[in-house]
Amino acid sequence: MNIMGILLIIAGIIALVLFYFIFSYLALWVQALVSGAKVGLINIIFMRFRKVPPKLIVESKIMAVKAGIDISTDALESHYLAGGNVARVVQALIAADKANIALSFNRSVAIDLAGRNVLEAVQMSVNPKVIETPLVAAMAKDGIQLKAISRVTVRANIDRLVGGAGEETVLARVGEGIVTTICSADTHKQVLENPDLISKTVLKKGLDAGTAYEILSI
Repeated sequence: MNIMGILLIIAGIIALVLFYFIFSYLALWVQALVSGAKVGLINIIFMRFRKVPPKLIVESKIMAVKAGIDISTDALESHYLAGGNVARVVQALIAADKANIALSFNRSVAIDLAGRNVLEAVQMSVNPKVIETPLVAAMAKDGIQLKAISRVTVRANIDRLVGGAGEETVLARVGEGIVTTICSADTHKQVLENPDLISKTVLKKGLDAGTAYEILSI
């Protein structure tokens, strides 16, 4: 095979590769166009140079537009480049919007970059979660030891997700409250006859302060 034949083969391969990329960009652009999402073809092409996956950004933009949420393409790209989960943030915003929960894009981005699952937080705001404390042992003033397990119903507090303590802190505080309640009882019977005494005492202490959750019941 002469040099001309080799060059033709190389040129053919390059042309096929270019056609594949151009076709994929055009397909994304058409998909965005028919979906009502304004993403320019040039912008889609340059996403590759910015090391941003065009498919992820375009599909996230379409998902947001279809849900009636206005998010700029640049904002989605910036969040991806910052190491965020773009799809999860958009899904969280859609879920919050449908549940009438006030959640802005900047807030959801901050939560996501803080390492919290913002979608799970929105879901927990709608459907509270039940967490269980480990077995707690404490002694009443009459010398009788009681052991208790508590189930705590918590709801995510979106405003405190960034910087707020997690489930472990809530469980530790509730456990401490149980011990305090039992130890301050004159007799173990007082606790057994009024188990809601523990719940009332613990809830009065505001143990969810500074945490990412709101205690609903114990």
